[in-house]
Amino acid sequence: MKKSHIIGIIIIAAAIMIIMSTAGDASTYVDFGQAKELAQDGSKTKVHVVGRLKKDAKGHIVGMQYDPLVDPNYFAFMLVDTNRVEQKVVYFNPKPQDFERSEQVVITGNMQNDVFVADKILLKCPSKYVEKEVQQTTAGL
Repeated sequence: MKKSHIIGIIIIAAAIMIIMSTAGDASTYVDFGQAKELAQDGSKTKVHVVGRLKKDAKGHIVGMQYDPLVDPNYFAFMLVDTNRVEQKVVYFNPKPQDFERSEQVVITGNMQNDVFVADKILLKCPSKYVEKEVQQTTAGL
C-alpha cells in the first residue's frame, strides 16, 4: 500500500472514532417522571429536562438554596417540568449568572436518591428586544 492510502485510512478511522464517541454522549429530552423511571431501572445515562422555576405570587423563586460563604459549589432549586411536576435540582457548581431572570431552564444530568443532579444548566432569559417592544407599545397609548 502507498503511504497516502495508509494516512487516508488512519484519518477515516479517527473520524469514525470521534463520531462514535460524541454519539455516546448524546442524551434525550425527558420529564422528571421518565428520569425517575430511568434511575429506578439503574440507568446512569444523562438526560435533558426542560422546565420553569417555581415562583411565588410576587415572582420570587421558591426553594432556591445558595450561600457562597458556606459552600460556593452547592446550588439547589425547585424546577417544574412541562407536566407540572416539581423536582428539587442540585447543581454542584456556582449559581449561574442571571438565574433569577430566566424564563425557561434546561438541565442536563440524572436522578440520584430522589434528587435531580444537574451537570449543566442552560438558561433562556427574556429578550431585551421584547421589553423594548412592550415599552413602545404602551408608550403610544
